[in-house]
Amino acid sequence: MKSVDTHLAEILATVRPLAPLELELEQALGATLAEELSSPVPLPPFDNSAMDGYAVRAEDVSEIPVRLPVIDDVAAGSVELRAVGPGHAVRIMTGAPMPAGADAVVPVEWTDGGTVSVLIDRPVEVGNAVRRAGEDVQAGEVVLKPGTVIGPAQLGIIAGVGRRRVLARPRPRVVVISTGAELVEPGAPLAHGQIWDSNSFTLTAAVREAGAEGFRAGSVGDDPAVLLDQLDTHLVRADAIITSGGVSMGAYEPVKEALSPLGTVRFEKVAMQPGMPQGFGVLGEDRVPIFALPGNPVSSFVSFMLFVRPALDKMRGLPSEVLETVTARVTRPLRSPAGRRSFLRGVLASDGTISPVHGQGSHQLAALALANALIVVPEDVTEIAEGTAVEVIRL
Repeated sequence: MKSVDTHLAEILATVRPLAPLELELEQALGATLAEELSSPVPLPPFDNSAMDGYAVRAEDVSEIPVRLPVIDDVAAGSVELRAVGPGHAVRIMTGAPMPAGADAVVPVEWTDGGTVSVLIDRPVEVGNAVRRAGEDVQAGEVVLKPGTVIGPAQLGIIAGVGRRRVLARPRPRVVVISTGAELVEPGAPLAHGQIWDSNSFTLTAAVREAGAEGFRAGSVGDDPAVLLDQLDTHLVRADAIITSGGVSMGAYEPVKEALSPLGTVRFEKVAMQPGMPQGFGVLGEDRVPIFALPGNPVSSFVSFMLFVRPALDKMRGLPSEVLETVTARVTRPLRSPAGRRSFLRGVLASDGTISPVHGQGSHQLAALALANALIVVPEDVTEIAEGTAVEVIRL
């Protein structure tokens, strides 16, 4: 059997980062920046008020209380040039440009709120409640570097420096297909021998949580020709495809039967539990990666975390390293088969302990739903005593 590390290395050697595109801001969320972004102007571009209040010369309110005539109003967005002379005040709103001559803002809460004249009962220092031009970003300063994932805050600064489009690697488009004649859409009645399809929902959600775009294609039966038709349909829009089921050693394995003759997809045993049967390769002229995962729900999810998620990171232009682990102490003894790396489901607690969930079968989806971590048991370890430190992958 092939090792987990070797299988992942072969996958990462095959997949490629997506080519950068010019994306509109509305399309850029979750994309990975592929250019260095700088500001053409200082931010803020002008001195402005940080509060509603009165723009004054600080020296005019050094002795309080003091009453000053209010000679003008200035609102946010005002383009008119205004000035404040000695012994005067201008009523000013948050974000409005500071009048020439003013060097401080008296918050309205420190005054009587007058509109003709204003009584000020607290002194201010120079610069009080004033946002200086360039105090956030200087003109020409780099605000984002290539490789940055564009989230809401990053979108804000892209717009804030005046860009309507940005060069970025888009989120990979991933099509998810379940296989098996026994699968029925959730909500439909079950006949004898049937189960509701959960894998396509689980894997599509996992794709989206990993920062890609997931498209659930539903399920197909056990006919390899039908599966090939589905794949041909979806290849035109997919950057990657995930199938679940149909990769084991028995009869009626549609994924293996459909793809093995193509010569571009390999089906192998990986030394892991759960998830031993694995398939991976490429399809079509564009060499679209396809991940043929096992059909048991826990096996397919664990396989996604170990193999698909790092590949999606690489496609997004991000570091595609092995999943990060933390150390925790097990609360119960553990057993694992020799020669396989086990990924047992557990609940990681804040005190640094991890408790295996009841139900470690690869079909036990309810137990997986209770877990928040995977306990990693190396291939050469068959027993772990209570209290032993183990490596843990957070879910």
